[in-house]
Amino acid sequence: MIAPQRSTRAFRRATVLVLVLLPALCVARAQGAEPAKGNWVLWYSSPAKQWVEALPIGNGRLGAMVFGGTGEERIQFNEDTLWTGQPQDYQHAGAADHLPKLRKLLFDDKQREAERLAGKHFMSVPLRQESYQPFGDLVLSFPAHGKMSDYRRELDIEQGIVRVRYRVGEATYTREVLASHPDNVLAVHVRCDKPGKLSLKAALRSPHKAFKTERIGKGTGAGRACLQMTGRVSQRSRTGIESRLTFGARVVVRAGGKGRIAVAGDKDGITVAGADWATVILAAATSYKNYQDISADPIKQVAKTHQALADKGYDAIRKTHTADHSRLFGRVTLDLGRTDAIKKDTPARIRGLKQADDPHLAALFFQYGRYLLIAGSRPGGQPVNLQGSWNDSLTPPWGSKYTTNINTGMNYWPAEVLNLPECHEPLLAMLEDVSVTGAKTAKTFYNCRGWVLHHNTDLWLGTAPINASNHGIWPTGGAWLCQHLWWHYIFSGDKKFLRERAYPILKPAAVFFLDYLIEDPRGDKKWLISGPSNSPENGGLVMGPTMDHQIIRSLFGWVIQAGKILNVDEEFRRKLADARKRIAPNQIGRYGQLQEWLEDKDSSKNRHRHLSHLWGVFPGSEINPRTTPKLAQAARVALTHRGMGNVGWSLAWQVGLWARLGDGQRAYQAYRKLLADNMNPNLFDQCFSGRPLPFEIDANFGAPAGLAEMLLQSQAPSASSGQGGEIAFLPALPSAWPTGRVSGLRARGGVEVDITWKNGKATRAVLHAKIDGKHRLRAPKGQELAGADTVELKAGRTLEVKFK
Repeated sequence: MIAPQRSTRAFRRATVLVLVLLPALCVARAQGAEPAKGNWVLWYSSPAKQWVEALPIGNGRLGAMVFGGTGEERIQFNEDTLWTGQPQDYQHAGAADHLPKLRKLLFDDKQREAERLAGKHFMSVPLRQESYQPFGDLVLSFPAHGKMSDYRRELDIEQGIVRVRYRVGEATYTREVLASHPDNVLAVHVRCDKPGKLSLKAALRSPHKAFKTERIGKGTGAGRACLQMTGRVSQRSRTGIESRLTFGARVVVRAGGKGRIAVAGDKDGITVAGADWATVILAAATSYKNYQDISADPIKQVAKTHQALADKGYDAIRKTHTADHSRLFGRVTLDLGRTDAIKKDTPARIRGLKQADDPHLAALFFQYGRYLLIAGSRPGGQPVNLQGSWNDSLTPPWGSKYTTNINTGMNYWPAEVLNLPECHEPLLAMLEDVSVTGAKTAKTFYNCRGWVLHHNTDLWLGTAPINASNHGIWPTGGAWLCQHLWWHYIFSGDKKFLRERAYPILKPAAVFFLDYLIEDPRGDKKWLISGPSNSPENGGLVMGPTMDHQIIRSLFGWVIQAGKILNVDEEFRRKLADARKRIAPNQIGRYGQLQEWLEDKDSSKNRHRHLSHLWGVFPGSEINPRTTPKLAQAARVALTHRGMGNVGWSLAWQVGLWARLGDGQRAYQAYRKLLADNMNPNLFDQCFSGRPLPFEIDANFGAPAGLAEMLLQSQAPSASSGQGGEIAFLPALPSAWPTGRVSGLRARGGVEVDITWKNGKATRAVLHAKIDGKHRLRAPKGQELAGADTVELKAGRTLEVKFK
């Protein structure tokens, strides 16, 4: 059964930001004093001037942006439960009474009249949802550091550490910043190579008006001092609802050598003078327990955190952090080759893509996406939203919510294939809760059983249609996200997860659509169709958009498969199979294109950013060149008509689409265009090319997942036939990467895959079986397997595959 609440998550809401500026007591090598020049480094020759130039760190609950300033260091931080609003319902009583008329108006081609009716009677109350909020800034001021030389700032994504180094006169100052998930801390290590020359002031501030700071405990001396910040979210979103969320943070400052500490004043902060090193520890939390309960005491939580860290030093924090981070990050390696561009700083490399390929930058961006998912999504935290864990605005673009008609799903495309299944957990946990709130919406708006989620949700798990009827009424957001439950199972073979967590959400999602689908009264085909709905976010309110039907067919297929695997619900499976056959099929229109709607009304000049009707190609799998060649060709026509455009997440989607269609050259063109045109200096995606804002993080995840599809594709095993899935090697390798190697990618059916290639040809692959399974193997185009094309693997066994 589905748990109605997750009160046991309360302890996970306590987020700790611990900034540790610690001694260089021992070996400089162990302390990481020298900036690394490793394989996976973003680096810069000046401090960040804008937020989109700062470097991100995170521990899955907390995100922080490190500016690397010299006279003043700003570390802007977020906690993933700090949002506007409060627990709220979002239902619109009586909405279902208007559903029959809505459908009739749409069947009668009275779209505008239907949208007006829906705008009055079929939308969320309130009409908008809430916004993700910044928590505050830790500001470190360094007197007389305005003039400096030999500056370097870098993010080492392999270790998860930001480093800053510069000289002031004869003294060299170094700083390390990391976010540790095991210790739930963010640590900054600062030292000077001249004893007694380190002085700084640490202060806290928040953009929320209702905050205050106060001194806690003892005042001055050579030991430590403490500053506390408390407050309430003062910002109101477009809902107009006042927030009742409170927050608290506590800073403890320590000094080493002969340095002394003083509390400068309630709001001014804490000063360290004449030290060899200093340590600042900041713990932060909110009053959030779960989406229905905000009664936690954040100060009690931060006090408990400080007690646990009282005797823990930077060396221990760093050691546990790097071990934990490397355990995840090191699972996948990628080598696409390198050029002299690797010698340049990151902004210069981005600019250089206008003139020449930079295969190492392509690989760096791939690994950066994995880094951001590790930093932004860990068990116990909230899922990554439109900006991941990072936001400095009280009014972030689109509220920095969870947009389910592409963005939220794209954020988690890399989780399984790029070997980070633990990072999938926050989204899977959210689905457990949203299926509860979505059951209310299914009843209120459609008088249906099961549960539904429309195109947005927030911390309070609103599931009703929001914003405007022409795009907000889209009932397949939850069904799309159900794909992630199925993926988590099919990549792992974890039947306990399928039985206890996935199936109890998948089944009622399918029940909703059994009730919701309606027979089309137009014509004599008696198709079951979806509606009212839209093809996100294009064309307004309609009946029967192609994307809906692709998603619903897939959902029914997953539930049928799951029922067979678990040997349950045979009669229900038959109902799903019968309904699935009747859902309106994919259709080819007058241009030879895959139609976006039931009607053949696509325009060959439509350049809309959403590629909704191509969902069945990717991330779905019902259309591919081998089993449905005519539909695959129609998808190529439709994708070509759209062009590549200037939207970051749309380009990222195209990488995966072209890869699934077997076109490595176009997949690479989309990947390179994204990097060349849509990157901020810190490699955060620009939603629209040429503009530093708005920032969205989805392309940072979607493009690496698409690159994986260029190198490895897999299909799920069939429960009915007992056959394994297909594993395809280098299905869309572009000419820009003629020689390379990848290891640790995951294929459906519980297999990890390593591939080596040279001069555009696969030379060797190794399969590492995690569970028992039978698999069909497919060589790259123009090559053959040197052995059998079907193999049976036992868990723990390794198989070498050769090609000719």
